[in-house]
Amino acid sequence: MNIVTHLLGNSKVAEVVTDEILLHDAADGLDLMGNLYYQGFDSIVIHQKNITPAFFDLQNGIAGELLQKFSNYRVRLAIVGDFDQFPSKSLRDFIYESNKGRIVNFVASTEAALEKLALR
Repeated sequence: MNIVTHLLGNSKVAEVVTDEILLHDAADGLDLMGNLYYQGFDSIVIHQKNITPAFFDLQNGIAGELLQKFSNYRVRLAIVGDFDQFPSKSLRDFIYESNKGRIVNFVASTEAALEKLALR
């Protein structure tokens, strides 16, 4: 796993770059969040391919549980990917509602993620 550092004013954003699935459950999210927090990062950008495909099936509760951790600890997260590939209306609604907030956002590119994270 590589971490690309992006500086947005006084904020330090970690972009996680790897070909591995890093987030399988909420515990993995807490580990990642903790590791990056102690390295001085305020926000995280992770790519869809680094999250278990089960995350995108809302029936199992993984997405809600994982994203709740980021919300509880107020660590901003941007998930980069092509979410149009998922036909689930409930997932589209979940993404829409998440994107209304400031903690967790689903975006199409790293540039869009950094733009969202730059907004305080």
